[in-house]
Amino acid sequence: MRTTRFVLACMVMFVLVVGTSLAQNKFSGAKMCAACHKSGKGGTAFAVWEKSAHANAYKTLLSEEAKKIAKEKGLKVAPHEAPECLKCHVTGGGTAKNIEASFKKEEGVTCEACHGAASGYKMLHSKGDLAKSKEAGLIKGEKNEKACVTCHNSESPTFKGFKFDTEWAKIAHTAKK
Repeated sequence: MRTTRFVLACMVMFVLVVGTSLAQNKFSGAKMCAACHKSGKGGTAFAVWEKSAHANAYKTLLSEEAKKIAKEKGLKVAPHEAPECLKCHVTGGGTAKNIEASFKKEEGVTCEACHGAASGYKMLHSKGDLAKSKEAGLIKGEKNEKACVTCHNSESPTFKGFKFDTEWAKIAHTAKK
């Protein structure tokens, strides 16, 4: 009985420690990923992202069209400052908390939007340790429509429908192993 309680207590502590460390991971920014994923051994995931609409998501909030939409929606601040807009146009929702100095909201929707805040795994991942990277918070990039539709939905004032397979093909990438 004592052994069972001890094992259960250890399991609870492990879950709390791992859960807390993952919750504290911070967003690092896309440039951190570029070193390995722009070309060569790490694949071309960064190059694919760089050419995508995700890379320009924040910039669209600076447009005259975005300002017009914000005004129509009754927003009290400019779209590039509005939480209602930043939640989908910037990784991590554009909040000042949970970010490292290297993170720039101007990068838009970055690798970390799908792969998780990188501060906990970036060093492990750069050394090629996928298993430990996952333990530290890396989300391996499987097709995940549920994640995409948190932003690509009818709440968006510019929503014109979302065909997951068509849109996924535009951002699909693989890293070399």
